[in-house]
Amino acid sequence: MRKFPMTATAGNTQTCSPTGQERTRHVLLRDDLGRLTLRHVRPWHRLLARCAAARLDRELAAGTPPETSAGLAARAMALTSAKARRDLATSVPVNRARISQAAVPLAHLAECLAAPGPVPVQGVAMVSRLLADGTGPLYREASGDDLGDIIENASQALSR
Repeated sequence: MRKFPMTATAGNTQTCSPTGQERTRHVLLRDDLGRLTLRHVRPWHRLLARCAAARLDRELAAGTPPETSAGLAARAMALTSAKARRDLATSVPVNRARISQAAVPLAHLAECLAAPGPVPVQGVAMVSRLLADGTGPLYREASGDDLGDIIENASQALSR
């Protein structure tokens, strides 16, 4: 039996089984020859993606294509879901001084996240990392990262 390294791209579908009881998710995956094939994302891929969310978000935020692995594909599907984007858009950071200085760009970023339709996973992963990084500029005054640059880069990535 020929093995295919699983990789996924933004083309995913949800279908109901003939019995109507189960939902299956499909992604385009690259085989060992670089061809895209339609494959199932199994529940254990989604579980592993949740467990490795921080690492996968770093990879996606850096621009690694979701079709690189089944884990990245599963994480990309989770990140780009309307619910996940809504949750990110409504997250409230705690460094109020920095937030008030960046209020307008943050509001624009939230609008990009909450917009209907598909969005590039790289931008969503960048926002996810920003919100999850407790040592980052949203939460700590001493962070060396420029919040404005991060917001601008994430907004640009969401607009591609």
